[in-house]
Amino acid sequence: MGAAVPSDNIEGVSVVLCGQAGQGIQTVEHLLTRILKLAGYHVFATKEYMSRVRGGVNSTQIRIGSVPVRASVGRIDILIPLNKGALQRIEPRISEQTVILADKEAIGEDFGRAGRFIDVPFTRTAVEIGNKIYSNVVAVGAMAGLFGVDLKTASPYVERFFSSKAADVVQNNLAALKEGFKLGAALAKSSKIKFDLTGDAAVQDQVLLSGADAVGLGAIAGGCNFIASYPMSPSTGVLTFLAKHAREFGIVAEQAEDEIAAMNMGLGAWYAGGRAMVTTSGGGFALMVESLSLAGMLESPMVIHLAQRPGPATGLPTRTEQADLELALYAGHGEFPRILLSPGTMDEAFSLTHRAFDLADKYQVPVFVLTDQYLMDSYYNTAAPDLSQVKPDRHVIRTGKDYQRYAFTESGVSPRGVPGFGEGLVVVDSDEHDTEGHITEDFDLRIRMVNKRLRKYDLAAGDGVGPELVGPEDYKNLIVCWGSTYHIVAEAVRNLGRDDLALLHFKQVYPLPQQTARYLKKAQKTIIAENNATAQFAKLIKLRTGIEIEYKILKYNGLSFYVEELTEKLNEVLS
Repeated sequence: MGAAVPSDNIEGVSVVLCGQAGQGIQTVEHLLTRILKLAGYHVFATKEYMSRVRGGVNSTQIRIGSVPVRASVGRIDILIPLNKGALQRIEPRISEQTVILADKEAIGEDFGRAGRFIDVPFTRTAVEIGNKIYSNVVAVGAMAGLFGVDLKTASPYVERFFSSKAADVVQNNLAALKEGFKLGAALAKSSKIKFDLTGDAAVQDQVLLSGADAVGLGAIAGGCNFIASYPMSPSTGVLTFLAKHAREFGIVAEQAEDEIAAMNMGLGAWYAGGRAMVTTSGGGFALMVESLSLAGMLESPMVIHLAQRPGPATGLPTRTEQADLELALYAGHGEFPRILLSPGTMDEAFSLTHRAFDLADKYQVPVFVLTDQYLMDSYYNTAAPDLSQVKPDRHVIRTGKDYQRYAFTESGVSPRGVPGFGEGLVVVDSDEHDTEGHITEDFDLRIRMVNKRLRKYDLAAGDGVGPELVGPEDYKNLIVCWGSTYHIVAEAVRNLGRDDLALLHFKQVYPLPQQTARYLKKAQKTIIAENNATAQFAKLIKLRTGIEIEYKILKYNGLSFYVEELTEKLNEVLS
């Protein structure tokens, strides 16, 4: 009996790979997404994984479409379990329509447990080639054959991917791809799986870009020439990306002994005239807080990439959540301004990280780029960022002999000099200070300095990144979101197809954009979707505007929203 896979131009096909850590699931994901893109398909991939090097059960979702697909769905059209026990982990998402391509020999008693099973001899085919380790590439070949990818397109990429291996290993992998391709082509020919997808020529000129890569590229575009961090998931990808390209772009990449040292190194780099960033997650940022306050007193620029994950403490270290907004907002003793940006797309991850460096330099304040595990570890095809069209906006002056680092100005922003650039002496101090940077305990001067620093808040608010309205301007219902939920909410809104519903996505969450209240007051019904338990952004909106968002859709089990669940919850609220 044929198994029809729902695959209209919007939904595409949802493929899920499920297996143990260390089993090669990332290799299958990498090869399959690249090969499908080479064939002209739009692809999106995201993953959820356990905090262990080997064992457990991890899964990767790949969406394949004729048009862009850029959000996580709960639906599984094709499932490939790679080991025993994989089905149990993913079973709640398996429906009667799910086609399960499984090696009965590999998954044992799980075969036939749920969905529609088709026995595909991945392991036996690999053993015939030479070793069962080739079963993953057999699976890649089977999917390529199933989706009608030309073997001449797939083979060169596989050969290049394994080119660092011995010649016989490369040839065996090519043989595995070819035999797998035959299995997939046979399935397609037998009509056991039906789908209707067409390639898009525009995909050929695009790149597969992850959140980590996009933030890294944005940092390069922003003139970043120094990064110091201590590895911490899910932020480490940014550190490794910049370290990989350090020589090419003149970047000093330092893996510090801890987060405290990393933050202080970053402040030292800015003081010396560099443009620095740290990348961390909640637990690591907690250690940086004293130095964040130091940045506030020094009026030093600083860029902090904070990739959120569920806490408190270690929490779920490899999962996702939007629960560190208030941490970034209120961290640091004393009162000083800061800016919080929250990209929702790969394009925004690039452009807002670039902008973070310019805002930090311009206003001499810490600027946060708030992402999360979902955005960091997801990727899809998009136009390549053009580094040649963006230039860092620098605000360093050549100092004179009478230079005063903290001179009073109408705006509150003092001219910033750096040591060795001009004749002036650049004095900074963690204590309250006078205009020259020397320690003071003058009460009146203290008031003037505090007011000077806080005036930057209004400047940053006026120069901020406004929210994006998606949908009709004469809306009656408005759903608000921020950060990584953008594509998920946007697809849910499209699914509902209502002409009275619009989406308002915030790319800057602090200072709150000036037009926020106007957008909210216009709606008869307001809704917010957040990946946390306490609606942190809704609380911030109420604090700053006095407006209570009526309906709150929250998820905090460690996973991102699925498009279908958000569509359903929105429909319940709107009906």
